[in-house]
Amino acid sequence: MTVITNIYQKEAGIFKALSHPTRLFILDVINKEPHTVSELADMVGIDISTMSKHLDIMKRYQIVVGEKNKNSVYYKLNIPCLFEFFKCAQRISTSDHSGCQAECFMKIIK
Repeated sequence: MTVITNIYQKEAGIFKALSHPTRLFILDVINKEPHTVSELADMVGIDISTMSKHLDIMKRYQIVVGEKNKNSVYYKLNIPCLFEFFKCAQRISTSDHSGCQAECFMKIIK
């Protein structure tokens, strides 16, 4: 059992990092264009330190990366294929499973 737990530990961490509505919102926003911590905090209506914690969790699993530009760090999505998985999750959550297995999961594993 310990071997199995160790094998899937990182994957479980990635899913935990994605399991917060604020983080999903962040990913949706930065998928379109990079943003700073303060821009994201303003959009969500939370303080900068809380936003930084959300970003740190996602940086730990390399879901997002920060790129410094002058005095600001702009965060962007590091895993563009993540949104293929999100599309499949949206289909499942709306009970529209049509083509989900073949279309979505095959893209994710390739």
